[in-house]
Amino acid sequence: MIELGLLFTLLSLYVIRAVRGPSVWDRLMSYNLISTKVIVIIIAISSYRELAFLMDFAIIYALTGFIGTIFLALFLFRVQFSKRRKRPRDEISNGGQKSET
Repeated sequence: MIELGLLFTLLSLYVIRAVRGPSVWDRLMSYNLISTKVIVIIIAISSYRELAFLMDFAIIYALTGFIGTIFLALFLFRVQFSKRRKRPRDEISNGGQKSET
């Protein structure tokens, strides 16, 4: 049971990191770590209590956590990439050349 206490302590630290993270990528990483720790906690409870059906929930949660992390990373990458590629409107209308005003 000491292991569960340590896992819950780590989980609370990751939640703090998710709230205070300086960048969006840090928050995404903490989301991934929270998902991993929840899976480990489910597996630990399943093995302590000898409840085999909880393993199915752990597998489903692992798949949804992985897919969620991938989609969030793709979305954030596209948002940040589109912000860098924006050009002023006059450059677009002049074929990429700056106007001389």
